[in-house]
Amino acid sequence: MWGLPLGLRWMDFIDISIVAVMFYFVLLWLQGTRAIPLIRGVILILFIYLTGKILGLYTINWLFDKFVAVIAVMLVVLFQPELRRTLERFGRGKLLGTLGFAPAPHGSFYVRNVVRAVEQLSESKVGALILMERTMGLTEYLESGVRLDAMLSAELLVSIFNPRSPLHDGAVAIQGDRILAASCLLPLSESRLLDKRLGTRHRAAVGISELSDALAIVVSEKSGVISLAENGFLTRFLTKDQLEEKLFSLYKVEKVKSDNFPFKIGSWKIWKK
Repeated sequence: MWGLPLGLRWMDFIDISIVAVMFYFVLLWLQGTRAIPLIRGVILILFIYLTGKILGLYTINWLFDKFVAVIAVMLVVLFQPELRRTLERFGRGKLLGTLGFAPAPHGSFYVRNVVRAVEQLSESKVGALILMERTMGLTEYLESGVRLDAMLSAELLVSIFNPRSPLHDGAVAIQGDRILAASCLLPLSESRLLDKRLGTRHRAAVGISELSDALAIVVSEKSGVISLAENGFLTRFLTKDQLEEKLFSLYKVEKVKSDNFPFKIGSWKIWKK
């Protein structure tokens, strides 16, 4: 029987494993953000502090001992956006959702209307940014736009993004089968992983997906390319069918391959028109 090193318990290995996994996911979420250069700076400061302790550099040790509280507050202020984003992502993670602490999004027939509108906008090469709310509220971003609270339809979405429409700039926010607001302003992503050739729409889509669990669909006005932003990642060059499958899978919608029933939601079946 294999024995454990002196002073170590099996619980210590579990403890170390949990901490390692936590650090891994935190670093994964922070990848490509401005927090990475800040982390490097913190590591450099810690290296100087440890060097001072080992070599007995009294002045450096005195400075760190006197200003350790100030440094801690400074780090919280500097990392505030990243800390908030990390906690929000952890709060809506699959683990908590499995345990029942986070509500899971449910599918609806409105997915068809969104996909049909995106297809028409892509074919016409009309720029669009569609924000689909899931479990997290987006009230602070809706206030920057024009409130509509209208029934969702593909025709209404296409008309909103018409270049001659006064509401075509900004994002359209959708909640369930309602269009909550149009011409909403969204935060731009500062990720260095994004292609520099991407415009404001794509960066806004990634930005809102970094701060919430919402889905952001982008249609390029130059090429008509369809993109989808989720959890800070952007998937480009989607076809209409790929977007449809992605939305169906995310909203737990079960498709039915039939001439009379294109899809169903739970026990409800939607007749094909």
